[in-house]
Amino acid sequence: MNILSVKDLNISFNLRGENLRVIRDVSIDVKHGETLAIVGESGSGKSVFCKSLMGLLDANGHVDNGEIIYNSEDLVKYKTESDWRKIRGREIAMVMQDPMTSLNPLLSIGKQLTETITLHQKLRGAAARDIAIGYLRDVGIPQPERRLKQYPHEFSGGMRQRVVIAIAIACRPKLLICDEPTTAIDVTIQAQILELIKALQHKYKLTTIYITHDLGVVANVADRIAVMYAGEFVEIGSAQDIFYRPRHPYTWALLLSMPQWAAKGESLYSIEGSPPNLTTRVIGDAFAPRNPHALKVDFVERPPLFKVNKHHFAKTWLLDPRAPKIELPPLRHTPQSSDYKKTFDTEPLLEVQDVTVTFKRGKNKLDAVKNVSFSIYKGETFGVVGESGSGKTTLGRAILRIYEPSHGVIYFKGKRISGKISNEDDKQLTRDIQMIFQDPMSSLNERAKVESIVAEGLLNLGKVAKDEKRDKVRRSLSEVGLRPEFADRFPHEFSGGQRQRIGIARAMIMSPEFIVADEPISALDVSIRAQALNLMSRLQKEKGLSYLFISHDLSVMRYICDRIAAMYRGVMVELADTETLFSRPMHPYTRSLLSAVPIPDPEQEKNKRLIAYDPSEHIYDEELPFWTQIERNHFVYCNIIEAEKYKRMYD
Repeated sequence: MNILSVKDLNISFNLRGENLRVIRDVSIDVKHGETLAIVGESGSGKSVFCKSLMGLLDANGHVDNGEIIYNSEDLVKYKTESDWRKIRGREIAMVMQDPMTSLNPLLSIGKQLTETITLHQKLRGAAARDIAIGYLRDVGIPQPERRLKQYPHEFSGGMRQRVVIAIAIACRPKLLICDEPTTAIDVTIQAQILELIKALQHKYKLTTIYITHDLGVVANVADRIAVMYAGEFVEIGSAQDIFYRPRHPYTWALLLSMPQWAAKGESLYSIEGSPPNLTTRVIGDAFAPRNPHALKVDFVERPPLFKVNKHHFAKTWLLDPRAPKIELPPLRHTPQSSDYKKTFDTEPLLEVQDVTVTFKRGKNKLDAVKNVSFSIYKGETFGVVGESGSGKTTLGRAILRIYEPSHGVIYFKGKRISGKISNEDDKQLTRDIQMIFQDPMSSLNERAKVESIVAEGLLNLGKVAKDEKRDKVRRSLSEVGLRPEFADRFPHEFSGGQRQRIGIARAMIMSPEFIVADEPISALDVSIRAQALNLMSRLQKEKGLSYLFISHDLSVMRYICDRIAAMYRGVMVELADTETLFSRPMHPYTRSLLSAVPIPDPEQEKNKRLIAYDPSEHIYDEELPFWTQIERNHFVYCNIIEAEKYKRMYD
């Protein structure tokens, strides 16, 4: 039985006098109790579609035609806020992507939760408070009586997301929409959140819709998947159908772009081009210009929804009986072995020796990085992985001289760069060491043209002739695959992947030898992520670059990194060659991280076993831990007793 039926839905936005057709003739049924995942690139219309189910389109958005049938009522006919209040929260609730912007920073958690309970369950005072405590307990927040009095800033990102889920559940909805609920959350916290939502779905008999571009998350949660491109569902089927037997070329391309199954040293599959401009009428198949297997008919006539089996449908002319038989590239479902070996200089390019970074607030001190030592060689990609708060970014900023180490020394090309250095050396370091930031939008000045953004580093080092600056900017843009004429545009005129290329061009114009890449692809869709990784690999080969690659995504790090170090609460707990770390992890924290890595395969994802890390299992009363080599190129932070145990682990 269906809880929701959408038929021929069309949604448009009026933007600067232009009509942007965001949702185009969308139809789908959602069954009671199922989990539907909606996947696709940014801008495909996923969030707009789901917001229309709750009447949350902004003032510029409107439903042109179609039906949204819920409880035998057509929600498209709802025109007033009083109409929508009967549905919003009470029947359909939403968990937003960013838990901090979803919560009021000026109100306690208890106040925000009890307000919801009072509104939807008509309970007040002690009764509402008791119910609120129960919901916090349900979402796994310890000491809920005490945490009820605290404010959002006193909670970690994962705990804030749990609070947002508790507020949604307190509405007692029948349908729960989760809009990118685990984006930018560490893999261990992500795994916990997904397990939590599944448990709540079972307890409260919820129907769930996930919006995400993370195919590992989809493999974990989805019963059925709808693939969205340019405002329409191009393929709908069970999780097994979509992952193992996809029929639309766009679905196929998304799966081929996953770094989990690529062999080290080979280029990732990426989708060339950009989605269509929806301010103009789309003729034929919207994906045709990016589809290497497109037929002539794709450019002139829109394909119908072809039936593959009872539950599997796809909009592609390749399913027409008259279409030629085309062999699509084989999908992989296991990591690929490779003989690829990278050679490095024997002399370290960067050396970090016993570095500690301390932050002080009044009398309080926090060692964000504690006694960390490692070296990076020319041409190497060195990965640092860990949860939020582990010290990854602080370590990168210490290398960039943004933070001053309170203890220890950092050398670059044999020369000390920590502490006081000359102005001449400081300028040279600005040329030699650059950074690529996480968010390609917030790291670019929206009011500046691309030419000014890319040339910023050059201008900071002194005067540059106008013609020379323009030539260098255009050359740098060309190197990262952008057209030289883009120099005269503004950041908002580009896609997320193009904006990240602008950020890379800004770093490359300085001709650096070493780049700190801080979560450079975490905000990107899977296909754009593949383009960015391919670009970074190409630039490394062409220019002999070395990278410090900071991330919480181990699947990406396995593909791009030569060695990986795991950090926990400021301490580097394990360091090894990439394949060694994945095949022979020793420290319990590393094993916990690896167990939580999302796998874009439903069978593997649903059968995997999570390993929880408990720091109390380390007993250091008599034997203190130290940085020790367990086997060749494999180091672990442990004491003598643990070292012996680790040596026996893989015998």
